[in-house]
Amino acid sequence: MTASSTRRTTAAHSRIAAVGAIAVAGALLLTGCGDQTESSGSDSTDTPSASAAPLADKLPKEIRDAGVVKVGSDIAYAPVEFKDDSGKTVGIDPDLAAAMGKQLGVKFEFENGTFDTLITGLRSDRYDIAMSAMTDTKDRQEGVDSDTGKKVGEGVDFVDYFTAGVSIYTQKGKNTDIKTWSDLCGRKIVVQRASVSEDLAKAEAKKCPSGKKLTIESFDNDQQAQTRLRSGGADAGSSDFPVAAYAVANSGGGNDFQLVGEQVEAAPYGIAVAKSDTQLRDALQAAMDAIIANGEYEKVMKKWGVEDGAVTKATINGGK
Repeated sequence: MTASSTRRTTAAHSRIAAVGAIAVAGALLLTGCGDQTESSGSDSTDTPSASAAPLADKLPKEIRDAGVVKVGSDIAYAPVEFKDDSGKTVGIDPDLAAAMGKQLGVKFEFENGTFDTLITGLRSDRYDIAMSAMTDTKDRQEGVDSDTGKKVGEGVDFVDYFTAGVSIYTQKGKNTDIKTWSDLCGRKIVVQRASVSEDLAKAEAKKCPSGKKLTIESFDNDQQAQTRLRSGGADAGSSDFPVAAYAVANSGGGNDFQLVGEQVEAAPYGIAVAKSDTQLRDALQAAMDAIIANGEYEKVMKKWGVEDGAVTKATINGGK
């Protein structure tokens, strides 16, 4: 959910195709059809038999013995991670975690937290990892505050597993002249705090001409920002593309929002791990590579309609 430097723009035809696929995934979830609980669907994944887990010996002994990986996550970011109508944690990340758990012989327990506190929770050992649509950036790797450029911590390592850009969306049928970030000057945008969208909005605000101020309203989670835009309290919103596309396809039966322009800032999502936990980091990379190889990863991508963001291998600290 955060980045800072400019990256490639994804083609419009891929964006449109992905919106249709995400709409299908959302419809299946809302109607209870399909296999929405096959892999995860709950705050903790089922514990596989350690003897049947081919990569169990790669984990640190304390985690292997506990049988649990504690995951810090902002569980309000559909379709990456969110609560379904029954209160279960579902989405791309929980499904991938469940598949990795089969390889490692452990369950992944998702614990809810606000996005801007997840790395702090990792540093304080509240979580073993943070998995929450978190964009791998050099600033995060090095523990640098992206606003001030100052060192604020030792940083984290990332196991990269997905690629996503950032999109702008508006109320359906309104503000159709907004196509790019520069079109937001003189307008108001709602974003999630500590996200790439907030970073981009702040950067754009500095470029706006006199008399055309870009007003930014930041929220603890993306659902709050969507509610504000839905009520007419802003001109536009911005989220990671999978999240924006899911909201457009599903909010109000697809009648609340519309995507405008093309997604930008395509960058890797990474699982954040403390710098000192290299064994855990490498075990996660091995597990992600294993589920890519055995087809479980592809099943999750197709289930949620996000094949455009799929990767062919897990990498360490691939963010720029």
